[in-house]
Amino acid sequence: MIDKEKFAKFNPHDKPFDELPVIYGFNNGGSPGWYSAVLLAEDGTGLGGHVCSDEGFMYGDLGILEGSRPDRHETFKKHYPDGYRMDFVTMEETKAGHAGIQAAYEKNQAAYEKNQAQPVDQK
Repeated sequence: MIDKEKFAKFNPHDKPFDELPVIYGFNNGGSPGWYSAVLLAEDGTGLGGHVCSDEGFMYGDLGILEGSRPDRHETFKKHYPDGYRMDFVTMEETKAGHAGIQAAYEKNQAAYEKNQAQPVDQK
């Protein structure tokens, strides 16, 4: 595992680190050579993904590491213009029920369910 001090952050208002919302990168499983890397914001918004041959490549491919994937960080800054911090959750941590990933996933599913229903036009 890579030192979290090397994880990217965007903090234009110099907020305390713990107050910044988290963007989680995590290994969502798969098989060797074909792992699903996912980016999920703390608020449940999916922010991207990537197929990686090894979990170790996910840090750079997802933009978790400082200086990696500036294109992704443009998207992250649009989603969280007041700042964010990156975190990475390994496949083992995800399978064990990582609290942050679970909370973000539940928010994601609740938003998905709300958007599934079509409005009823009562006349």
